[in-house]
Amino acid sequence: MGSTEAWMRTVCRKQHAIVEGQLRAFLAPFVAALLLGASPGTLQAQSYPNAPVKIVIPYPAGAGVDLALRLLAPEVSKSLGQPVVVDNRPGAGAIVGMEYVAKASPDGYTVGIADAGPLAINPATYRKLPYDPVKDFAPVVLIATLPTFLAVHPNLGVDSVKDFIALAKQKPGAISYASGGKGTSSHLAMELLKSKAGVDLLHVPYKGTAPALAGVLSGDPSVLFGNMLSTKPYMESGRLRVLAVATPVRSQAAPQIPTVAEAGVPGFEYTNWFGVVAPASTPPAVVERLAQAFRQALEQPEIRRRLLTEGGMEAAGGTPAAFADLIRKEITMYADLVKQSGIQPE
Repeated sequence: MGSTEAWMRTVCRKQHAIVEGQLRAFLAPFVAALLLGASPGTLQAQSYPNAPVKIVIPYPAGAGVDLALRLLAPEVSKSLGQPVVVDNRPGAGAIVGMEYVAKASPDGYTVGIADAGPLAINPATYRKLPYDPVKDFAPVVLIATLPTFLAVHPNLGVDSVKDFIALAKQKPGAISYASGGKGTSSHLAMELLKSKAGVDLLHVPYKGTAPALAGVLSGDPSVLFGNMLSTKPYMESGRLRVLAVATPVRSQAAPQIPTVAEAGVPGFEYTNWFGVVAPASTPPAVVERLAQAFRQALEQPEIRRRLLTEGGMEAAGGTPAAFADLIRKEITMYADLVKQSGIQPE
């Protein structure tokens, strides 16, 4: 009996030693991290990513933002060492896609692409949204800016911003401009120009950017703000006359075109942009890992060249904090602009 008890005690000690060793091995990384001052988010980032990453685009396939992400996705995938899947979820002014991202698990495996529309304009033009642009998202990185161009139909008979403003002052309310709809960036850009230049223009809203452009190409209405991707072919063919770019400095995509400010409206500035956001509460270390992957892609000369030549987009980058600052400033700017314009939230 004694020998049996001794054998059992030996077995128990061995099992205890095995369990203790396994526990030590399991806890070792956590203990080391604590000793080095690392956070749980850092530990998660060390193993991130170990599965495909989904990038939700709240716009249809073929849009400028979509083209940019499909160009970047392979390079981001190389950096992360995992597949990157682009998922288009358009609808309701980008609200459908942004709500999906806001409600996704905050683990870095579902992120979204957002521009001023869902993050800064929608909060000013909708009384109620299914997401909060600040509380529900963790900004990751600014991808690019999209210069906006002031374009007119040649039949309007103006060759410069000064000529256009002079004509608008001679005929208050007679010159009509097109937009992609009430409260869209093309609408608000022109409202800002009206305010800065002191002119009265007639707004003709369309259901989307493409119909608005088609309207101006027909000659009535005769003015719009459009991006390089949509206006360049018609500018080159002579069907549109581009008077100026709305950015604070001349665009790399068309350096021969003056800014609205230098062409006659001091202080005017309007720039479209888009970037990556993750669900709120995504660990900062995971956010930074994602930001790093996108920055590496954006730093490649060929990527920058293609963004510029194929989409008129100027590659950005930067830190999550810098992108967060931009979003907050844009929310304030659009809220003020919508209020000044008298646009009633829906």
